[in-house]
Amino acid sequence: MKKFSNTLIFLAALAFVACCNKSATVESPADKVLLKDFNPVVVNNIPVTQVERAKFDIIDMHAHDYAESEADIAQWCKTMDEVGVLNTAIMHCSWIGRPFEEYVAAYAPYKDHFRFWCCFDYTDIDSEEGIAKACETLERYHNELGAVGVGELGDKGEGDTYARPTDGKDIHIDDPRVKPLIQKAAELKMPISIHIAEPYWMYLPMDETNDGLVNAVTWHVDTTNCYGYDKLMATFENAVRENPNAIFIACHYLNMSHDWPRLGALLDKYPNMYVDISARVAESAHTPRATREFLIKYQDRVLFGTDNGMDAEMYRNIFRVLETNDEHFYVPEYGYHWALSGFNLPDEVLKKLYHDNAERILTEYR
Repeated sequence: MKKFSNTLIFLAALAFVACCNKSATVESPADKVLLKDFNPVVVNNIPVTQVERAKFDIIDMHAHDYAESEADIAQWCKTMDEVGVLNTAIMHCSWIGRPFEEYVAAYAPYKDHFRFWCCFDYTDIDSEEGIAKACETLERYHNELGAVGVGELGDKGEGDTYARPTDGKDIHIDDPRVKPLIQKAAELKMPISIHIAEPYWMYLPMDETNDGLVNAVTWHVDTTNCYGYDKLMATFENAVRENPNAIFIACHYLNMSHDWPRLGALLDKYPNMYVDISARVAESAHTPRATREFLIKYQDRVLFGTDNGMDAEMYRNIFRVLETNDEHFYVPEYGYHWALSGFNLPDEVLKKLYHDNAERILTEYR
């Protein structure tokens, strides 16, 4: 009888294990959801603040030639007036399309709303004559066409591939050939705006550990044949250190919003360095307390920028993050799958970020 009981217990245990294994193999609804399709809807009963117009007048220090017609430019000006943007920096890049002279002419009827930034000309940069000509071109753009700054330079590892009319492939910002151009910009009191690297997620393994995976895959950087993240940061620091009379504006928080202490240390070290916040709302608003602390501490060194087109809603999304205490909301256009929260910045910080710091660079520096 005892042996028979043990056999029953053993068979019951086998049945239990089989049942558990069968349950474990049943497909969950979540197994059918692809990460790229994840589109959460907030269910929390929490404040939702609509900021129609910025709390203070704004100087947008980072935009491009997005308009395809004069009607687009006129509408953009109307939108700027509605949301509180006084004027916008239109930066020149090879990927924009038209030469500097052409886009200056296109925006000339609306010049009160815009300020123009130009590229370095790397044509014949390998000769002394070519460098001298590039300096003359920069001076002409400044004196005759009203260029107030240089940028957006762009180095994602292969050199300044944003430049026009000749790209600066293999020419990095600390290249000795660029130094005379930086010195000329400093002489003309033209700040230099530069995009260095990409957000850190784009350099991490494209696997389940990458919390920015969807965006990171799209913008993944292959460093096999080009500079990696830290080497690019070294080229930037070299240029800032070696050209103390030049003003450098690192676009997109220098793509260092994952490491505020490291970025703060650079700002502490180099008084000629600034950062803009353009196109990095998502990268900064998922760590709202750390970002708020950084912006308050470095309130004299941060500039407002958008780099995201001409739409009114685009501006208002940024205002909501900077001005409100809203939490856990999504902006799908940013491409990440994490929730954002507002910084609720003090008025004195907002005013500097929105306007005063840029005005100081563009006037006092001149």
